[in-house]
Amino acid sequence: MIEYILSLILGLFIGSFINCVVYRVYNKKSFLKGRSICPKCEHKLSFFDLIPVFSFLSLKGKCRYCKEPISKQYLVVELLTGLVFFGVAYLLNASFLTQGFLNLDFLNLIFFFFVSSYFIMIFIFDLKWFIIPDGLTFSGIAITLFYLFLQTFILNVLTPEELLVRVITAFAVFLFFFALYFFSEGKAMGFGDVKLVVFLGLLLGFPNILPALFIAFALGAIIGLLMMAFKKRGMKSEIPFGPFLVFGTFVSLFFGQYFITWYLSLM
Repeated sequence: MIEYILSLILGLFIGSFINCVVYRVYNKKSFLKGRSICPKCEHKLSFFDLIPVFSFLSLKGKCRYCKEPISKQYLVVELLTGLVFFGVAYLLNASFLTQGFLNLDFLNLIFFFFVSSYFIMIFIFDLKWFIIPDGLTFSGIAITLFYLFLQTFILNVLTPEELLVRVITAFAVFLFFFALYFFSEGKAMGFGDVKLVVFLGLLLGFPNILPALFIAFALGAIIGLLMMAFKKRGMKSEIPFGPFLVFGTFVSLFFGQYFITWYLSLM
């Protein structure tokens, strides 16, 4: 249980870092240089302004210096990341305090923390601005490929055949989404989604990619219909698809086999 709490605390701080990265990447500022600033008055923030959740609550959601409201996104992302990290640690049965850090279980935990952080950043970017930065997608692909090669040729967790299935799956979903993008002339989805599914295909492989795509398309259709029913969107309005892909993939990472087994039992 202590490992879960530590993961929650780590997630809160990573959530704060995610907010910083999202702000700086969107505003084309380097997140490797300079201290964090208030986005409104641009005053440099002190250590006590950067404590996840606590700082927001103690300041009552306002900047210490200019008294302007702080976006609730900062609090939500910190809490969400903390809860996601807690959930990942729970689902992976993290026990690094007793088993140590030099083992495959801890390596998997770190990799899933990485994946979760990327998912949250992609979710924010696509939901707010309808974009998925290439830097996130391509670095996600590169690190995932590196980890898959490590599992295959160093750790002997995956066989070369399983690695090939992951690569073929990524290529197949890329072709499928590219066809949707091409023949709809970009109306069905953006090209950012086409590149994103390469990352997701490598993560899941076949057949786990299938429940991820089913969840994404089903949720997208339901939300789209609900928005039209409540006149929040028209038929031609754009709805970001990245968040649905991210959610479907996250569910399938942990529960994909259960969905597949359940579906096969119905046949």
